[in-house]
Amino acid sequence: MSQVVQAPREAGRARYAVAAVFTVHGAVTGSFATRVPWIQDHAGVSAGQLGFALAFTAFGASCAMPLAGRITHRYGSRTALRGLLALWTLSLVLPALAPGLLTLCLAMFTYGATSGTADVAMNALGVEVERRLGRSIMSGLHGMWSAGALIGSAGGTLAAHLGTDARVHHALAAAVLTVLGLLACHWVLDLRPTEDEEPPPRFALPPRSALLIGAVGFCAVFAEGASLDWSAVYLRDQLETSAGLAAACTTGFMFTMAAARIAGDAVVNRFGAVRTVRAGGLLATLGGLSIVLAGNPAVAMAGFGLLGLGIAVVVPLCFAAAGHSGPNPSQAIAGVATITYTSGLVAPSLIGGVAQATSLMVSFAVVTVLAFGLVVFAGVLRTGGRRSAEVSARAAAVPDPRP
Repeated sequence: MSQVVQAPREAGRARYAVAAVFTVHGAVTGSFATRVPWIQDHAGVSAGQLGFALAFTAFGASCAMPLAGRITHRYGSRTALRGLLALWTLSLVLPALAPGLLTLCLAMFTYGATSGTADVAMNALGVEVERRLGRSIMSGLHGMWSAGALIGSAGGTLAAHLGTDARVHHALAAAVLTVLGLLACHWVLDLRPTEDEEPPPRFALPPRSALLIGAVGFCAVFAEGASLDWSAVYLRDQLETSAGLAAACTTGFMFTMAAARIAGDAVVNRFGAVRTVRAGGLLATLGGLSIVLAGNPAVAMAGFGLLGLGIAVVVPLCFAAAGHSGPNPSQAIAGVATITYTSGLVAPSLIGGVAQATSLMVSFAVVTVLAFGLVVFAGVLRTGGRRSAEVSARAAAVPDPRP
């Protein structure tokens, strides 16, 4: 009996611990995103060169993400996450130190590699905690990631407003976040493989059933990645705002993402995955149009807010749908995760390339078209929506393990 009670209590503690890990991971991203204009000026690169450097983030993540499963298998989930998260938080200092294009590319490769491996490890733990609790928590965990990104971007906004050197800002942020991350990892689940369990494969193609689901996630995460790294540059270059106001735009985008994700489970349970994503796609499309047609900073900032609100819950719903799209749920989820996260990492570089050839306004017109794709293709998430309802129904009969 004591073991039966202890298991949900342990899962309850682990839920808060992994939520804290998501928050720390997001804070690194927010801290970096608001200082991209400073990094661009310090490295002396154009918009196209900045986009090229940001592409190394995707390259680094793609190379390193397959290693996360093997690292976890060898060292256990807690030790692996502790090390991978610390590498990610410490990598924040590298981009601001880069004096030119070559060093910036190397810094972004490391930044992407550490981000991707830590991301895989913490999401795997989140899925396991959700399984043990018997109810959906992934939207809330992603909400905590957005809350962390909001905190990080708020700090970046203040630093930009005060004219603080990004090298100093990021060194301080990295030190604080590393300590917080190590503390949070102390209470996550410590999962270890059995003696006869084979190491996970280095690479596995996603099943066909996951490709359309991944395409929906691609649209949402492309818009998210583009907005995170280019919203501040957009306001500064297109609308000639101050550095502080430009950084505040990124903060506003992160705020709407965080609020929508934290409330996401309740909305999906009431309206279903398909209707939620379609409504979100309409909001995101309206936001994209507002950005493209904006004649003043207030309209553009409102547009970024709507964009964040519209795309917020799409990725957690993609994971839910993928888990029930075929005979191998883990392979499907891994495939969708690869497609969606690679989209977010590739988006900034593609936005920069389009901006170099045309303008940032055209770049965000592309984002708007992809946002409308959520309206068109939301139906492929119908399986995930039914699953969310089933998880919620089971949760009503399960006592809350939180003390």
